[in-house]
Amino acid sequence: MSWAWIGEAFLLLVAAWSATRNFPLAGVILLGFAGAVAGADVGYWLGHRGGRPFIERVGAGFHIRPDHLARAELFLARHGDKAMLAAPFVVGMRTWGSMLAGMSRMPFWRFQAFSAIGGLAWAAVVGAAGYAVGTNLELLEAIVRTIGVGGVVFVVVIVSALLVAQERAARRR
Repeated sequence: MSWAWIGEAFLLLVAAWSATRNFPLAGVILLGFAGAVAGADVGYWLGHRGGRPFIERVGAGFHIRPDHLARAELFLARHGDKAMLAAPFVVGMRTWGSMLAGMSRMPFWRFQAFSAIGGLAWAAVVGAAGYAVGTNLELLEAIVRTIGVGGVVFVVVIVSALLVAQERAARRR
């Protein structure tokens, strides 16, 4: 199972917490942006430094075959800028996209610009969603009281099952 969702969950939680403490949303977005850029730079550096052999070795643990990498390289060559803008919004691609950009020797400053814009957009969207949750805790408490703990558990189980099914389907491709 992928751990790539941890960044989203953490940013959502921090944003919700900050809303309850009247911490400015801009501060949360700035911190999320800084984390996204730092993480993307580490991924780029790993891909650039380790090259294809490193990516193949790491990718093997995630069932990523060399032919998957070849297709990803072709896609990145054609759509690299757009891919770096969208990568933060696709679970797992924030890390893999950065490593592939480094592996394929995308110019660092070009990568940095598009990755930063995408990271800022991601931090703004996820931070705003978490902040909205934090400002609506009373409504959420009312919903939980209405459907009960069993209803919440049911929803969590269904969402988890859908995420696991999506992950398994992605691995088969």
